[in-house]
Amino acid sequence: MVCVGGGPAGLYFSILAKLSNPKHDVTVVERNPAGVTYGWGVVFWDDLLDDLFQNDPVSAQRIAQAAARWDTQEVHLRGRYATHIGGYGFALGRDRLLDILIRRAKGLGVDVRFEHDVTDLSAFMDADLVVACDGVNSRLRQRHAHHFQTHVEEGRNKYIWLGTNKVFDAFTFAFEETSAGWLWFHGYRFNSETSTCIVECQEATWKALGFDAMGPDETLRKLEGIFQGRLQGKSLFNQLKGMGRAPWLNFKRITNERWYHDNLALMGDAAHTTHFSIGSGTKLAMQDAIGLARQLRAQPDVPTALEAYDEERRASLLAIQLAARSSSEWFENVPSYVDQDATRFAYSLLNRRGSSVWSYLLLMASQQPSLQGMLRTLHHSKQWVREQRRGRGAVALSLPPPG
Repeated sequence: MVCVGGGPAGLYFSILAKLSNPKHDVTVVERNPAGVTYGWGVVFWDDLLDDLFQNDPVSAQRIAQAAARWDTQEVHLRGRYATHIGGYGFALGRDRLLDILIRRAKGLGVDVRFEHDVTDLSAFMDADLVVACDGVNSRLRQRHAHHFQTHVEEGRNKYIWLGTNKVFDAFTFAFEETSAGWLWFHGYRFNSETSTCIVECQEATWKALGFDAMGPDETLRKLEGIFQGRLQGKSLFNQLKGMGRAPWLNFKRITNERWYHDNLALMGDAAHTTHFSIGSGTKLAMQDAIGLARQLRAQPDVPTALEAYDEERRASLLAIQLAARSSSEWFENVPSYVDQDATRFAYSLLNRRGSSVWSYLLLMASQQPSLQGMLRTLHHSKQWVREQRRGRGAVALSLPPPG
């Protein structure tokens, strides 16, 4: 088995393949050098931890212990605190996650090779299975795009994925108005010193503010000025080290009508993408790995397993892909919502996925400190119960006192 791409999907699949049968010959090839990755922190929730503990408690425990926990969400509008939102989740630096998975894979006997750039399958003609987990712009997928029936849809907004030394205790949405329009960020800490900060805006605003002509350093200083109220004097940074054009992107929504071709299977972002505003990319990639490993164990041969994997995983993604589309469309129309009062605006943000998950009255009531403390205690209790179901208190992360 060969996994092309050393991200969470390929590494986790290699781990599960070895756990299924230590005699499997499993190789992961990654084009970047060892220790080089792009991106900051990734988010996930208890449902992924449950899946990880069921499939490999060793790596699950390490991921849980390394993760940072946030136990509330906040919305800030025009530089002012607006609304408190309940809920909790986890975040982990992408580099730390990959380090955990690489160490676990190597410990099980997986051959992990760095600086191997794969553009076709000629080097793997004798492989029983090749897994293409080489990202949004997967070259293996592109070589067979007519078979996979790949559809790529580009989002309207511009976004940039940054880091900051402002440590956000809550998952934070901050919206700021400029003379050229609105900009906003999604911010969350993933360790004790660093947070992810994804800045987004409409393309017209991006151009009017001159970001299309700015280098990376000038871009960072401009954004620090716009969000100075929330950053509180802290810095933004990217991974270009002052070189090249600032990495603003348009989100690419990837779908495929088929996820396999002969002995080649798609996984993770090569197979599908969901908008970053719902924070499910890493979860879905690792669940792809779980799904394929399970089908390989359950089915009599590789072709049958790939067909079952294709059917199961594509069906399981339908609901979340619809939710992600609704969420991305909400953010593409932020200026349509910002003239509401702060609580109405936060209510719209909360329910952006297309289904009403919070009632307006509950959101109003949850702004009271006493109820906030009760909700945090409830979330803490729910997490404790889930940890016990996993058979251990795996996530040794303390909550602030209620209130």
